[in-house]
Amino acid sequence: MKNIIKFAAASLLVIGTSSAFAQKAGDFIGGIGGALIVPNASIGTLTTTSTSNPYGVATANYFNNALNGANATIGSTSTLVFSGLYMWTDNIATELTIGIPPTMTVDLYLPNGSDPKSHPGAATAKALTPSLVAKYLFNAPGDTWRPYLGLGFTYASFNSVSANTSDSTVNALAGTSASLSSSFAPVFNVGTIYNIDDKWSINASISYVPLKTDATFTGPGSPLLGSQPVNTTGTLTINPMEYVVRLGYKF
Repeated sequence: MKNIIKFAAASLLVIGTSSAFAQKAGDFIGGIGGALIVPNASIGTLTTTSTSNPYGVATANYFNNALNGANATIGSTSTLVFSGLYMWTDNIATELTIGIPPTMTVDLYLPNGSDPKSHPGAATAKALTPSLVAKYLFNAPGDTWRPYLGLGFTYASFNSVSANTSDSTVNALAGTSASLSSSFAPVFNVGTIYNIDDKWSINASISYVPLKTDATFTGPGSPLLGSQPVNTTGTLTINPMEYVVRLGYKF
């Protein structure tokens, strides 16, 4: 009788232990949470072109001089994110994350030939940046804490790009149209998972994304220079740090 009781107790212990496993091979964890996106923005050389008539040359030269040494900043923003993490083994996983496109606000500073020289809120755009990241989870499936390292990629696309036409300088450069190109970028990721119980967990991570986009603007030019239409191109570097915390549920 004692042996039967010991066997039953041991069986219950094994069952209880195995049911407490978290993030083991074959598991899928869905997540929802918030992301804080902190860009480290800069802008490369901006080049303005126009038609070859005298007004076009004068207009292009004027704006090229004004844009020489231009700086750009993008304010921090936040959004709601959704994720799905699949465990291929007890330690290797991939996670797909997508968020509601947040609005980026670009401030422009022109050191030359512009009055005023500072142009806050020069442009806005909505950024869609789904990412797929491979992760290596440390520790064992039954551990409460599971730190990880990740490497993956994102495909960034920008919609609803809009210039601030109430700013006369910005309107002259980009009042007709504005666009930012889509691009792939790597994602460098580090984080940890805290297992509340067998089903629920908290996943916190930090990612660095070296992201660039080609900017193209078309504007009516300046009335003082014959209202000659202009095209301006350049590279906008965004390079955001992304801080994400999400609540996970294992299905």
